[in-house]
Amino acid sequence: MVLPLQVLHSSPCHLPTPSSRPGKLGNGPSSFSPLKPKSIPNGGLQVKASASAPPKINGSSVGLKSGGLKTHDDAPSAPPPRTFINQLPDWSMLLAAITTAFLAAEKQWMMLDWKPKRLDMLEDPFGLGRIVQDGLVFRQNFSIRSYEIGADRTASIETVMNHLQETALNHVKTAGLSNDGFGRTPEMYKRDLIWVVAKMQVMVNRYPTWGDTVEVNTWVAKSGKNGMRRDWLISDCNTGEILTRASSVWVMMNQKTRKLSKIPDEGRREIEPHFVDSAPVIEDDDRKLPKLDEKSADSIRKGLTPRWNDLDVNQHVNNVKYIGWILESTPPEVLETQELCSLTLEYRRECGRESVLESLTAVDPSGEGYGSQFQHLLRLEDGGEIVKGRTEWRPKNAGINGVVP
Repeated sequence: MVLPLQVLHSSPCHLPTPSSRPGKLGNGPSSFSPLKPKSIPNGGLQVKASASAPPKINGSSVGLKSGGLKTHDDAPSAPPPRTFINQLPDWSMLLAAITTAFLAAEKQWMMLDWKPKRLDMLEDPFGLGRIVQDGLVFRQNFSIRSYEIGADRTASIETVMNHLQETALNHVKTAGLSNDGFGRTPEMYKRDLIWVVAKMQVMVNRYPTWGDTVEVNTWVAKSGKNGMRRDWLISDCNTGEILTRASSVWVMMNQKTRKLSKIPDEGRREIEPHFVDSAPVIEDDDRKLPKLDEKSADSIRKGLTPRWNDLDVNQHVNNVKYIGWILESTPPEVLETQELCSLTLEYRRECGRESVLESLTAVDPSGEGYGSQFQHLLRLEDGGEIVKGRTEWRPKNAGINGVVP
């Protein structure tokens, strides 16, 4: 009689599973807890007799011979044969070694990638700006971001103006002249004095595009008896090409009374050592801006109101915002076919959060050249003048082709 047998196959080897606890870097595994394969004492196969009583033939009991097949309860057999499964390495140790090597390589790569590749980056590795040229000029680099470009894939005029404003504040802060972090010297802080821009001139040779890196240099100089002039040069970091020139005049105002003030002698002694004896980068446009009203304006945009985010730390509308409001009344066909290449603004008074404004634009009859010229007025609804200005325009991309007014 054939003895019925039940064959139990050995369990497969389980791969290691990473621990749920995150490692030190990112979400990678910090340790492994492998599941070990079940041990099989009798080798690769387990054999168990299916009957509890010995078999019989013709009524007589028949036993198994000593050299026959052994049951599960017999003495241990010889060591199991070498197979592919039981020759696999310890997966936990292997994965731990791979992880250690990977983390070490990643750390080394990060250290190599951080090292600056240009000499100028050694002085300013984080792009925060630095003082150069005997401590009189401030220099800072900016990368043009995707959210700083317009429909033409070039930086907007507001982006350029923001770079000018940022470097001006970083200059006084780096030079140690800023008591509260926003341009006021210690003596100005004591007397509740703040700087306000009175006039701004900007000439754009070419607008940078997305991904370009520009270098901004700025410095200050004396302007009359009670003013300060600040100039900027923006250039392409790769070619050195001058992209934008800008010049401005600043005066002091009492923060509480909102009236203009003379520069006190103590404040003058704080800032005069930082003045550069140089000519303006733009020749002063002293042409008088004519009066503009509803009758003489070609385009009017009403109902302009500032938002909370339009206010600066001095609680009046940021001067960069005025440029956007001026463009609101510029003819759409000009915005679509031309680009702003020259801008002159004269600031008359500040604008608060509750103000409602009007933007007026008229063609400048004295304009010459191949582009367009406009006169602008930004005023309150009651007639109070905020900003008067003049803009010059040229065909789009003319700066790239070398046609510059």
